[in-house]
Amino acid sequence: MVNGGRRVSEKRHWESFWGARTDPSEVYPDSPALLDRFFADETAGGLRVLEVGAGSGRDAVALARSGAEVTVLDYADNALAHVRENARRAGVDVRRVRADGRVSPFPAETFDVVLHQGLLEHFREPADLLRDNHRVLKPGGRLYCSVPQTFHLYTVLKQMLIAVDRWFAGWETQFTPAELDLCARRAGFDVTGRFGGWMVPSLAYRSLRAGVGALGIDLPMVVRGPRALADLRRRFRSRLQSLSITAWTYLVVGVVAQRP
Repeated sequence: MVNGGRRVSEKRHWESFWGARTDPSEVYPDSPALLDRFFADETAGGLRVLEVGAGSGRDAVALARSGAEVTVLDYADNALAHVRENARRAGVDVRRVRADGRVSPFPAETFDVVLHQGLLEHFREPADLLRDNHRVLKPGGRLYCSVPQTFHLYTVLKQMLIAVDRWFAGWETQFTPAELDLCARRAGFDVTGRFGGWMVPSLAYRSLRAGVGALGIDLPMVVRGPRALADLRRRFRSRLQSLSITAWTYLVVGVVAQRP
């Protein structure tokens, strides 16, 4: 939808997206970089964790399995329905709240951790979301946030689709690592860490799969080669991630930010 001459991402986009997914496991997950960083930093047992933007509940279930007390917030009923079903199948408790993350209904200083990925980029005024994240965190609590990285082919294709009103989410932006840091600081956070990740499987393979899928040919979501080759890839990626310049090649970049 165009609002005041600008396209926006609205609730109806997400109700449509999640309502069309009878099997959310067929939706590619966001990069594992955020949860990988969370589990590297945190001992989840006993933490009160808020995930803003529920998606399918895949991450919320993983957090609950690790012992965290998890709440998910989303304004799309269809997304929350997927969370409920996935949590039921996994045998874990995940509290679901329908609300707008910019004006969440929680008291101040409620959570130890707030996290979201693939969310901040859909707001024309990202500060509104980050300020509420700051409000509901306890002093010393941490925010884990990841967003699309600016310098990626995904950005070019996305902006082309937005321009012709064919983007599934209506509108979204993207960030450089420095821009994301600045957003967090302006919302009152201290930036304590950064992370990121590549698109796996690649954009080329996902596009191929979607194209042949339209012809009735089903390809697997992920092509799994020999285990030795997969291990070699993981080691190579790990080496690359030690280089600061690598952040400019990621699909997503993320920030760890602490409420003082």
